[in-house]
Amino acid sequence: MRDPSNARVVLITGASSGIGEATAREFARQGDHVILASRRIERLQRLADDLQAEFPGCQPLAIRVDVTRLEDIRACVQTTIDRYGRLDVLFANAGVAALGWLEDLEPEQEVATQLRTNLEGVILAAREVLPHMQARRQGHIILMSSLAGWIATPTYSVYAASKFGVRGFGRALKREVSPWGIRVSTVFVGAVRTGFAAEAARRRKTGWTTPPALVVSPERLARAIVRLASRPRPTVVLPGIFWPVIWLELIWPGLIDRLTAAMFVQRERSDELSEDRPKKIS
Repeated sequence: MRDPSNARVVLITGASSGIGEATAREFARQGDHVILASRRIERLQRLADDLQAEFPGCQPLAIRVDVTRLEDIRACVQTTIDRYGRLDVLFANAGVAALGWLEDLEPEQEVATQLRTNLEGVILAAREVLPHMQARRQGHIILMSSLAGWIATPTYSVYAASKFGVRGFGRALKREVSPWGIRVSTVFVGAVRTGFAAEAARRRKTGWTTPPALVVSPERLARAIVRLASRPRPTVVLPGIFWPVIWLELIWPGLIDRLTAAMFVQRERSDELSEDRPKKIS
């Protein structure tokens, strides 16, 4: 447990489940104060009650926030500063995913919503905390991306677009705000042990999914994020074994193209490729 006088004030978006919930628990375990932000206020309030009971030094606060709504983010940041007097760490974690071939994705609910939540929501959250951090000349912004922010794979086209965007945003923002002493980190993770990975495998004809040994638990990822908040680095890839794959993508993308087409796309879409039929137009 951290000394109460050194407790950090940490705002976590997407805190109601999965990575966000696990990270909130880990920060609370360290004695930090956590602001839990998500659209599901009932789940947030239950989590806040649990944290306060389990970690008496923690002072959690649950706030309903839709990261696609600027007014929600702005009110959340102001409430945080009014209550705690400062904001030390932003963990911009809120995200959604819709898996599928691009022509099958619904334009508003599956395309636009992913981009607004995963990219625009991250940008808006960072933008709203910046004036406070600049005034204090300190702070840490941690952005949640994905391995899909380095390696774009079929059926993840829009999701990858959002996560590539987060990677570019993080690099640019780091250079913008470093003179104020503000740190910016981007976390890239492969498969996480959540329901989404299981759903992805279920919908694939091949049944292909990430090998269990490479799947990261939310708790392991949470510990890595809390360590990152104490020892900032610009980039974290978890698990680290994916770094060689990233370098291969950067150095020899044509090989990845051929392997992906032969081993995944052609197998997944064999029925469609064998038929001479018009594509769906909507």
